[in-house]
Amino acid sequence: MALLLGFLLLLLELCGNTLSLGSRSSTEGTEVLELQLPATNYETKDSYKAGPIGGLFQIVHIFLRVVQPNDFPEDILRKILQKKFDLSTDYEKIIYYEIGVIICAVLGLLFVILMPLVGCCFGLCRCCNKCGGEMHQRQKKNGPFLRKCFAVSLLVISIFISIGIIYGFVANHHLRAQIEKTRKLADSNFRDLRTLLNGAPAEISYILSQYTTTKEKAFSDLDNVKSLLGGGIHEQLRPKVIPALDDIKAMAEAIKETKEALLNVNNTLKELKKSSAQLNTSLSDVKRDLEQSLNDPMCSAPPVATTCNNIRTSLSQLDDNTNMDQLPSLDKPIDKINDILQTNLSSLVQQGYKSFNDIPEMVENQTTDIISDVKSTLNSIGSDIESIGEQIPIQDQLSNFMGYINDTETYIRRNLPTLEEYDSYRWLGGLVVCCLLTLVVIFYYLGLLCGTCGYDRNATPTRRGCVSNTGGIFLMVGAGVSFLICWILMTIVVLTFVVGANVEKLLCEPYQNRKLFQVLDTPYLLNENWKHYLSGMVFNKPDINLTFEQVYSDCKENKGIYGTLKLENSYNISEHLNIQEHAGNISNDFQNMKVNIDNIVLLDEAGRKNLMDFSFSGIDAINYNIYLAELSKAPTKGNLLSFADDLEVKANHLPHGSLKQSLKNNAQTIRTIHRSEVIPLEQSMSSVYQSIKELQQKSSGLGMKVTNTLSSLDSAQDFLTTRISSVIVEESQKYGNTIVGYFERYLQWVKISITEKIAACKPVATALDSAVDVFLCSYIIDPMNLFWFGIGKATVFLLPALIFAVKLAKHYRRMDSEDVYEDIL
Repeated sequence: MALLLGFLLLLLELCGNTLSLGSRSSTEGTEVLELQLPATNYETKDSYKAGPIGGLFQIVHIFLRVVQPNDFPEDILRKILQKKFDLSTDYEKIIYYEIGVIICAVLGLLFVILMPLVGCCFGLCRCCNKCGGEMHQRQKKNGPFLRKCFAVSLLVISIFISIGIIYGFVANHHLRAQIEKTRKLADSNFRDLRTLLNGAPAEISYILSQYTTTKEKAFSDLDNVKSLLGGGIHEQLRPKVIPALDDIKAMAEAIKETKEALLNVNNTLKELKKSSAQLNTSLSDVKRDLEQSLNDPMCSAPPVATTCNNIRTSLSQLDDNTNMDQLPSLDKPIDKINDILQTNLSSLVQQGYKSFNDIPEMVENQTTDIISDVKSTLNSIGSDIESIGEQIPIQDQLSNFMGYINDTETYIRRNLPTLEEYDSYRWLGGLVVCCLLTLVVIFYYLGLLCGTCGYDRNATPTRRGCVSNTGGIFLMVGAGVSFLICWILMTIVVLTFVVGANVEKLLCEPYQNRKLFQVLDTPYLLNENWKHYLSGMVFNKPDINLTFEQVYSDCKENKGIYGTLKLENSYNISEHLNIQEHAGNISNDFQNMKVNIDNIVLLDEAGRKNLMDFSFSGIDAINYNIYLAELSKAPTKGNLLSFADDLEVKANHLPHGSLKQSLKNNAQTIRTIHRSEVIPLEQSMSSVYQSIKELQQKSSGLGMKVTNTLSSLDSAQDFLTTRISSVIVEESQKYGNTIVGYFERYLQWVKISITEKIAACKPVATALDSAVDVFLCSYIIDPMNLFWFGIGKATVFLLPALIFAVKLAKHYRRMDSEDVYEDIL
């Protein structure tokens, strides 16, 4: 109990020193997205596992729960701590709680008292040839059966004794091994406590130093106001403005494309007219030549006359099928387009783009003073945070506690060799006890071995062999040694049982289930004037609900000292680290931000007039159907190739002569005209047809297209005029909230770090666990309880073992006399 209170006072010492730390308001900012304290690594494990021997410890715990099933005597302990315990009136409660231990102790004391007396009487009795001391064995019919029963019983009991001895050896060695680890356990705990104390100032310094990182991030965003704020405004307006400008740009490109298409069509039409005239001349020449050939006298005689008449009637296929000259010229529409192109609409559109894209730069130029003010505010916040950090005298306040740790470590180092020396004596004594029991059981095993192996069922009691007789002697020696040592062993068992059982039930078990803390947290227990002792020690305010159990639990969970000890009752970090006040200063600067970008003109009046002129240029009024109808015709009324082939066939049916040759020559000429003039003319007509078709499609609804474009432009311009102020306000708020958010997040993180993470007191709970749960309970009490459990079990079984050993020795030893039976005739 004193050890537990000592470690709780160690915690109180840390609490008291931390009160001065209460004024340690730390401010820090790391990378804004991730603010995190560096992890602190401790050496001492927060849990202890006994290993395979833990199963044996559990057996002892079960035995103790059977012997001592009563609940932890909280009322008795409270009275003891309040110095109100009166043995004369409260002894019944003590007896009721300790009844199981008392009964076991009384039985053990009876064993200690009676065994020497019984042994003395038994020895005197045997010396008088009584109690089996007479070296004479009466032969009975069930003698072999009794011998076997005695041997088996002694063997089983010896095995039980051996198990108890093994428990004793294991416990004795384990306790020595754990005591040897004590120095390492203490050193690691002291190193962890020093890490905690040295780490607290370092953590605060780290938090304070991280303010620069957050400030640099904010400064970076302030320096990038052009892209962040200006870009945000630009992106908000972009969906409405850019499509309108893109439509105007597309219309400017359409004007240029229309001019090129008109020029191309007009020039091609001129070429078509020339080609059509040339084709008409060539076909007229061929037609005239054919008519002259058909005037040949040979055409007057049948049957040539019929052929000539057929050819004469088909000459109409050589006539021109088109009338290109009737197609009107496109010079006037082209002139109007040229007049429209005198105004560079594309350049005007680019000016609109430039005016709109200059918004970020305009924002940057107009916010220079505001940005400077915000930076000044942030620097002043940094100065305030640094001044708060300078007011934290943490190193001076922790120096006393560091000295306390140093003194404690010196004390432990000075006395630990003495503990190890005494433990070596204890280990030697435990070894002697186990060896004495081992000697007894060895005598029993040797007696059983020799007696069983040397026994001759045909030999009479007086003629038993040497080996069998030796076995009997071993058994008697074992019985004699048992009488000599069993009372000493039981004395050791009773003493260690009373101590170990009570420490386990009154300290170790209530410490593990935290009932001990609940007792210490009883109001007015440790100080009759204080409701809560711990808060009275820390704050001198005993009404604050600060309990040992809550502090221990929070430290086990590695929470910070500030929150664990509820130091807000002494120093409220929220008041000294006013997040809203600092954030409000920055917000006020951004509320004063004025950005004026109302003078954006997407397209001036010249551009608008240019679009209107294009819509009234008459491009959409051109009668494209005339052109399409003329261009869709074939250049000739008949197919020249078919006509030439038919002409040649008919010529081949004529008799030889000038007529036949003339017709063939004209057929060849017609083919040449088709190849050199008709085919190129058809291709040109098809190309112009497609161009006019496309031009017709582009110009269709031109007025409506221009009207829609101007309507979209007016809508975008009106949006800029009426909505840009609200967009600027909205984006400015977002931008300001982003900057403020950095510091709100940072200051909130600082608050959380101080209240929950800085000086995380897990090493204190671990040190307390190491002292009570590990060192006292696991290192010492558990092995000691296993030792008395094993030795006690072996000692108890010595009593039936010596009885069976004495009984069995009678069957193995060589007798001085025996029963003789004479035959009666």
